Amino acid sequence: MSEDAPVEGTPLIAPSNTDHPLYENIVESIRTVYDPEIPVNIFDLGLIYTVEINEESEVRVLMSLTAPGCPVAGEMPGWVAEAIEPLPGVKHVEVELVWEPPWGMDMMSDEARLELGFM
Repeated sequence: MSEDAPVEGTPLIAPSNTDHPLYENIVESIRTVYDPEIPVNIFDLGLIYTVEINEESEVRVLMSLTAPGCPVAGEMPGWVAEAIEPLPGVKHVEVELVWEPPWGMDMMSDEARLELGFM
């Protein structure tokens, strides 16, 4: 067994700090970011995997893209950081692109599926 293999039962996507007071405002800010080719925000598309917020109100976002060859791959993490940084109380923002697990259409919210005609 590989040392990098997740332990059985370990979630593939780390949970977000949903109980942190800044979480809802951060999510609303992320919802202002859109993939230019898709008319749904990246949060509802399921591209935001994890929002970590520590005690110092430093934010770390793990996100993916619909495909590794996405034309805005180099820009989108910056757009996410720019959406979060102005929020009152946020001290620092780091956005990291991850490719595991790969994004899939099953990660979209029901609203996104409806908007894109998949429901």
